[in-house]
Amino acid sequence: MNTDTVYSELTLKTGAKLVLLVLDGLGDLATPEQGYLTPLEAAATPNLDTLSKNSAQGRMLPVAPGITPGSGPGHLALFGYDPLEFQVGRGVIEALGLGLELKPGDVCARANFATLDAKGIVTDRRAGRIPTETCERLCAMLSAKVKKIGETQVIIKAGKEHRFVVVFRGKGLEGPLTDADPNREGLPIPIAKPRDPKKAGQKKMAKLIADFYKVALPVIAKEKPANGFLMRGIAHQPHIPLFQDRYMLKPAALAVYPMYKGLAQLVGMKKIEGPQTIKEQFERYLAEYNNFDFFFIHYKYTDKFGEDGNFEAKKKAIEELDTALPILMQKKPTVLAVTGDHSTPCLIKGHSWHPQPAMLHSAFSGSDKLDRFTETGANRGSLGIFEAKYLIRLMQANARMFDKFGA
Repeated sequence: MNTDTVYSELTLKTGAKLVLLVLDGLGDLATPEQGYLTPLEAAATPNLDTLSKNSAQGRMLPVAPGITPGSGPGHLALFGYDPLEFQVGRGVIEALGLGLELKPGDVCARANFATLDAKGIVTDRRAGRIPTETCERLCAMLSAKVKKIGETQVIIKAGKEHRFVVVFRGKGLEGPLTDADPNREGLPIPIAKPRDPKKAGQKKMAKLIADFYKVALPVIAKEKPANGFLMRGIAHQPHIPLFQDRYMLKPAALAVYPMYKGLAQLVGMKKIEGPQTIKEQFERYLAEYNNFDFFFIHYKYTDKFGEDGNFEAKKKAIEELDTALPILMQKKPTVLAVTGDHSTPCLIKGHSWHPQPAMLHSAFSGSDKLDRFTETGANRGSLGIFEAKYLIRLMQANARMFDKFGA
């Protein structure tokens, strides 16, 4: 009997309300340049501090020690799914988040508009974070010129800023492939290759990606700064057990960016559309409080500014969320977990392997007697360092959703 089966057999329906508040990329590193403070430690967070006094804290490993996770594995772990068992291509997540209805056999790719020099070297992986309106215009250009490759239909849809998604719909297609993205500047766009060269569907898909580049790159070659694009997470949709069946909780997602809506939809959460700011997200939570048992509330900007290496902006983003937090607390959930899906240190300007801080608040969480929610405090907290896939189980336990195990 595996652990998930044990949890399922112990689960009770209690009517509890659970909130998972995710500050994307929250974790950071203390450096001498910033007075040995992280953005979370430097931020003025009176409302998180108030919660901290009656909460438990710890650090979480998104996947395993030393492994740097993408947003997909990071969030699946937060939702309680082992990211090593349930591997999902980023393209699938993005497509679902943008509202595309996928069909069996569709292969999806997450794409970034990028800047290339005259030799095809990537000089900016995000093309200066072009405005969403520019992304929509470029995607319209590509869609008008590239509707099919052979017998395969090509569907292109714009996301936010530099991001878009490409769906390939045809016979005999399969993922996953390696990324057509060097994942850093100063290198050319690599060729996407089959993860398993023995599979004909992956080989066919790799050729399609190469052909797509041949016809699509000339369409935007004269654009500035977005004269190229990168593709990653090239895969088809896997089967994943539904969140509600797994946890006996009716879930909803309040997220702004398509990828996180897609991740929520992948496990069967209801996407609540409309809110664009964290204040609006919290207000919508109040309005929907009686309709759902579990709320996933996602905040992107801590990750965005971490990737930019902008310490001050990341600090201010944390302060902005803290200022809005009293709105959520007007209808205090039974259990509130505050954490990140991974760390995005300003020093690294990207995701990292460092455990992210986590705070768990409920009537039964106990108090670690910590005045603030910080990485330093989390290191001393009673939760210790644990795998992120167990956070949802700790939330259920704090909601008194488990019967006793054994005699």
